[in-house]
Amino acid sequence: MTGNPLLSVQRLSLAVTHSGNQVVKNVSFDVAPGEIVGIVGESGSGKTLATRAIIGLIPPAVRRIGGTILYRGKDVLGMKDRDLRQLRGGEVGVVFQEPMTSLNPSMTIGRQLEEGLILHTKMSVEERRTAILSMLGRVGIREPERALTAYPHEFSGGMRQRIMLASVMLLKPALLIADEPTTALDAVVQRDVMELMVELTQAEGTAVLLISHDLPMVARYTNRFVVMEKGVVVEQGLTEEILQAPQHPYTRKLLSSLPFRGAARELDMTRTPMVSARNIVVEYPGRKGLFRRHEPKRALHGVSVDIHVGEVVALVGGSGSGKTTLGRTIAGLVQQAEGDILFQGRERSADWRDYRLNCQMVFQDPYSSLDPRMTIQALVEEALRLVPDLDTPAKRRRALETLEEVGLSADFANRYPHELSGGQRQRVAIARAIARRPKFLIADEPVSALDVTVRSQVLELFSNLQKRYGFSCLFISHDLGVVEQVADRVIVMQDGRIIEEGDRDRIFDAPKDAYTRKLLSAIPALDLNQTGGVTLKWRLEA
Repeated sequence: MTGNPLLSVQRLSLAVTHSGNQVVKNVSFDVAPGEIVGIVGESGSGKTLATRAIIGLIPPAVRRIGGTILYRGKDVLGMKDRDLRQLRGGEVGVVFQEPMTSLNPSMTIGRQLEEGLILHTKMSVEERRTAILSMLGRVGIREPERALTAYPHEFSGGMRQRIMLASVMLLKPALLIADEPTTALDAVVQRDVMELMVELTQAEGTAVLLISHDLPMVARYTNRFVVMEKGVVVEQGLTEEILQAPQHPYTRKLLSSLPFRGAARELDMTRTPMVSARNIVVEYPGRKGLFRRHEPKRALHGVSVDIHVGEVVALVGGSGSGKTTLGRTIAGLVQQAEGDILFQGRERSADWRDYRLNCQMVFQDPYSSLDPRMTIQALVEEALRLVPDLDTPAKRRRALETLEEVGLSADFANRYPHELSGGQRQRVAIARAIARRPKFLIADEPVSALDVTVRSQVLELFSNLQKRYGFSCLFISHDLGVVEQVADRVIVMQDGRIIEEGDRDRIFDAPKDAYTRKLLSAIPALDLNQTGGVTLKWRLEA
């Protein structure tokens, strides 16, 4: 890097005030004008805390104990409140992980976009309106005029993130801090948002500090990246060089945790399917108006799926494709308007109790699906409540055995969900699902909220349990990298319809539908090399 850096963080150290524990230790990195720098690491590595210190947004319980942060040569940590307010938004823009928490739900989009222009520019009302409409058009918002009077809840997650980008880039900041900007989005929307962000920042000459645990995304879009572990920078350098030959064991661990395709399994597909869904139609009632009722919305259009004994079928597609609706309908949580669901060749309704006991579900967010007032042991035992041949001591033993199987020792039995990490809570959710040895499991985005190494551990656990107990599984995900690792067969959905299905290798290597090709082009193909690094290529690109 030549010339003076736009941002220079030198030996920054932060500590928790009441305990003195250091959460960021001697962190140093620079960002040049127009450069894209990534910061990667697991949850708790200190990457978000270190970057929030750049604009003075560290929590009150955390204090700086050493180091400097220089922006254009000025010490940020010594700035007065007035100068900090000018820095935030005017010079440094921030895009956070979840746009719904950053956008005010009670204000129209137009008012929220105008706020920054009022504070940081001297534009007239008409000039502000023209600039906002132009930016909304650039970020791909249809009908910008209508968007001005709309509210955040009227847009999808991807559209809300585009609006956040618009609000930041309206002020043409010299530095953009993007903190996990695409974590909650599906693969296609992730790529669209990132391409848009890079396009906008390059047009304005804006430098980007990209904080993420998504290594492929960092690899594609950054010039350099910094690796953090437990508050310490363990490695930094040019992106391509680190990917090809990582020097630190932690960096090699992160790279080896990325999902890779395993060998295809041989399954008996001639037997009666474990679960069959036949011509499923789901409709949601229309909204009631003052004078008329709106037409019902059809979420599934005659969908049919077979899941064979011991098979893992992945259901993939973008947000709103109907994959979760199909999973919940098969589980009995949503009522279909038309169609039949068969369990082991018989109507599901013929023995509803047996079906519900043999059909278990793992949800995306374990924290919201676990009762916070129950201990971990009680949560797992609850799943055994209706098993007739187990008395209370036997249920207790089964619960403890199952916790051991998912990698949680007896020490966790008397803890509560809030005392566990995200990965540990997901292990508890899996333990609840397999405790009574079900024949069929529905996993709805079970690892989307986890960072790369925890995700790898949970996927390996899931695969081992599936091989051990042989349960059939419907695995719902928008992460095709994960699907490539765990699935035997893949079903692609779009707008409530199945547009392509087949064996995993056929779908990934020779997709026929244009939408499937678009999904696959949004994720990388990875090959481990002999130095512990990876070769990263984007699928279906010349």
